[in-house]
Amino acid sequence: MAGQTLRFQAETHQLLELMIHSVYSEKDIFLRELISNSSDALDKLRLAAYQDKDLVADTSDLHIELVPDAEARTLTVRDNGIGMSRDDVVELIGTLAKSGTAELRRKLTEAQEAKDAGASAELIGQFGIGFYSSFMVADKVTLVTRRAGEKGATRWESSGEATYTVTDLTEDEAAADADVPAQGTAITLHLKAVDTDDSLHDYTSEQVLRQIVRRYSDFISFPIRLGDETLNSMKALWTRPRSEVTDEEYAEFYRHVSHAFDEPLETIALRAEGTFEYQALLFIPTTPPFDMFYRGYKTGLQLYVKRVFIMDDCDALIPSYLRFVKGVVDAQDLSLNVSREILQQDRQLTLIRKRLVKKVISTIAGLRETDRAKYDTFWSAFGSVFKEGLLDDAENRDAVLAASAFESTALQPGKVVGDGTAALTSLAEYVSRMPEGQDKIYYATGESRRQLESSPHLEALAAKGFEVLLLTDQIDELWIAGVPEFDGHELVSVAKGEADLGDDAAADKVDEFAPLTAWLSEVLADHVKE
Repeated sequence: MAGQTLRFQAETHQLLELMIHSVYSEKDIFLRELISNSSDALDKLRLAAYQDKDLVADTSDLHIELVPDAEARTLTVRDNGIGMSRDDVVELIGTLAKSGTAELRRKLTEAQEAKDAGASAELIGQFGIGFYSSFMVADKVTLVTRRAGEKGATRWESSGEATYTVTDLTEDEAAADADVPAQGTAITLHLKAVDTDDSLHDYTSEQVLRQIVRRYSDFISFPIRLGDETLNSMKALWTRPRSEVTDEEYAEFYRHVSHAFDEPLETIALRAEGTFEYQALLFIPTTPPFDMFYRGYKTGLQLYVKRVFIMDDCDALIPSYLRFVKGVVDAQDLSLNVSREILQQDRQLTLIRKRLVKKVISTIAGLRETDRAKYDTFWSAFGSVFKEGLLDDAENRDAVLAASAFESTALQPGKVVGDGTAALTSLAEYVSRMPEGQDKIYYATGESRRQLESSPHLEALAAKGFEVLLLTDQIDELWIAGVPEFDGHELVSVAKGEADLGDDAAADKVDEFAPLTAWLSEVLADHVKE
């Protein structure tokens, strides 16, 4: 049957130009978008077959297939999912054309100028938007599709300019065309010429395709095949109950997402359901990365939406003082921009961040109660970073303070006291040891424990049997000024003459040094007032 040529709206070509050259920052994203669309189609077929037992569809081997042809300069992305009818093609592929109004064009133009594509979240996940990213790498795109249970098929073709062609294929025509799938969709990209020096963007290269799939689509739940090879792992461990995953699998996944070689010290898995859904799998490392304190160190977690990779190092999900935490967050629905590349700040994102932060802090606090050896390992590696939260996170300051540990005059480093308490003390443990008559928490700041222990400021407190916290990290001088008390007990510096030991102690000191002060007053009468 002859195809019907339809004309885009007058400004659609300009809209495509904005999409291709401004919204997407990486050409490789086109393959992520096409694979994501195929995965959605496979999910829809599985659901349709479950709901309609009479649906004539093959669900025995649902998969996505990549077929590169270097000689013809084409790449085909094929799935055996739900497929589309002619009406679906016009409606879904035409989303961009139907949305190609002056309003959407204005938004994308503003996005180009502001480098923030703030189009509405409703566009995300609609087939048309991701599909048109194909024109970043292709001069022409051909789509052939057959809806599951139907006999005829539909072909769509366009060069991304003024027109597109839609052709209805009868059952006989579809049967005679090797490109028409029994069910599902095949998209063939007629690729643009590639500079001989630009091998990273040769999408007929099997190695390039492997790298893109592993980066963006490794955890898609359906196999992505290249010939006889399955490219993706499909091991989205965060979707499985913790009881079904071994420690070895978690350790392997941790090394995969963190690019580290150590073992995870602790694994945190959580799931939220309700008004919005997300899953997270987080890891606290055993050893710190060498560049954790460098200015260029990247903070954040990997972000996925429905198992599709969106970005590395999403710092909107985790604060800087928890930058040692590695892992992934997989959300079912987030307000992304039209290219899915930049998150827009919204209520969902804020709530996810809040829950992740509280969960990490409570996990660290729990380690101190349940596994002191693990906690000590954590604190040795990340304690000074964790205490940055006392400066930066007013909302969780009390929880961070309660989960923190400090050296003390009552505990010797490297030793364990009789009750099993380690050489570092929490503030709660300090308070539990306070003798009768002490109502304040005393601390001293300095460069080292040796320096502080030799300070005369500690003598009077030692004589009274009062314990002193020894704060020797650089961050301690900063946060302590903003934390006036803990559990109703004032934090008082002994190094700045702030400690009030009571009238008796003061009188004892005056009496003890009376002969010396009298002699000094006489000798230095011309130089000092008192």
